[in-house]
Amino acid sequence: MPLKYFIVHAHHEPASFNGAMTRRALADLTAAGHEVKVSDLYTMGFDPVSDRRNFTTVANPAFLKQQNEERHATEHNGFAPDIAAEMDKLAWCDVLVFQFPLWWFSIPAILKGWVDRVLAAGRIYGGGKWYSNGFGVGKRAMVSMTTGGPEAMYRQDCLEPPMETLLVPIEHGVFWFNGFSVLPAFIAWSAAHGTDADRHVTLDRYAAHLLAHTGTPGRPPLNLADYPPPNFARKTT
Repeated sequence: MPLKYFIVHAHHEPASFNGAMTRRALADLTAAGHEVKVSDLYTMGFDPVSDRRNFTTVANPAFLKQQNEERHATEHNGFAPDIAAEMDKLAWCDVLVFQFPLWWFSIPAILKGWVDRVLAAGRIYGGGKWYSNGFGVGKRAMVSMTTGGPEAMYRQDCLEPPMETLLVPIEHGVFWFNGFSVLPAFIAWSAAHGTDADRHVTLDRYAAHLLAHTGTPGRPPLNLADYPPPNFARKTT
């Protein structure tokens, strides 16, 4: 069944390997009959700073409380056009893909700014919308990224933190929290340090990875029924 993919691309150099990965994803997914939209954040000039520029409405002119302004904008159609457009893409898609280089064990600032501005209270989360009740229930999400170091550096008891630890803020804190099921991440290890032949092989592997997971459900978000308030500790019985 054809799917709708939304790729949020965060690399400043179009000729980068991240750029090649997004172009390959666009070409192969489209050839397979899927729809694809790409937000190339640097090319768009996306502003990562979250402040009153997010809104065309004002709830409290004397004090900027981000979540209150987001809820007010949700109720009054008051998001700035650039933010509203990204929200529409998020609502449209079946699969969300973050494409980025690993910088300082995290995502680039421009992608973090996209998360801060687009995943707004009221519109995307809050009011009981999170995890198994989240905005993204029925949708899937995936990390696709490059690293500077080889895979062997990102394992338990190695120099760098394990990759599964580095992915927690994204896969749990962004995807799961908002109800998305998580597809296996694709990591292009040490992409800048390989040969052209290595990079061609990696691109082939990435295309195969994307197409192989078009029909897989992914890891579902946590079921809120298993984590009752007030402590949200997992039920043991």
